[in-house]
Amino acid sequence: MSAGSIIIGIAYLIVQLFSNKIIASSRLGPARWLSFSGGIAVSYVFVYVLPSLHKQQEDYGDKAGGLTMETELYFIGLIGVIVFYAIHKAADKAEREHPNGEGRFFWIQIAFFCVYNMLIAFIVFGTDMEGVEAAFYGVAVGFHYMAVSHDLWREDAGRYEKFGRYILAFGIFAGWVAGIAIPFPPFVLALVYAFISGAMILNVLKKELPSEENAHLPAFLIGALSHTAITLTLKYIFDW
Repeated sequence: MSAGSIIIGIAYLIVQLFSNKIIASSRLGPARWLSFSGGIAVSYVFVYVLPSLHKQQEDYGDKAGGLTMETELYFIGLIGVIVFYAIHKAADKAEREHPNGEGRFFWIQIAFFCVYNMLIAFIVFGTDMEGVEAAFYGVAVGFHYMAVSHDLWREDAGRYEKFGRYILAFGIFAGWVAGIAIPFPPFVLALVYAFISGAMILNVLKKELPSEENAHLPAFLIGALSHTAITLTLKYIFDW
């Protein structure tokens, strides 16, 4: 386990456990924080996640005995979108049946995002990324964790503070340990990456784009454009 992995893992746990306190104590305010985070998330999806998925599809398609079509990993990503959407609709139904929060809505969301956090952490720590790319990837994912946490906290602050944040932190910890301790073949990591990429794309577009009443356009544009500029610059320099 490298020092970088330890630092990123601890940072993720701190973000997951204390993200709402971090946002609340900031002078920027929730609207600016979440708009900035949403801008980073949208940029991250379009200039890093999708190109990486395309590269993996091409790499495994070129190998002997590898993928035979041009769409297999994209299909796995579609499955990620479908699974996330189905779980989201199930949570919505549970919320409508119990609008005061006493039903299954909270636990459906928490259970799914625990697995979601675990798979993202597994990809972060299970791949061979290191150095600048690992740090850059880690920062973007940290902002993503923060936005997801705040969204769940807004839906049920009491149970999130008492139970939810610890369950989600456990998901990160489990993915961290699995990614470092269990040597999975690169192709398996590519499949997991494709699945979680689909779930992340839907989550970003559905949940992280700030709603009209909570949006702060300058913060969103700063997040999106600065992250895009940095990503493209680093891709050019390091040939990611």
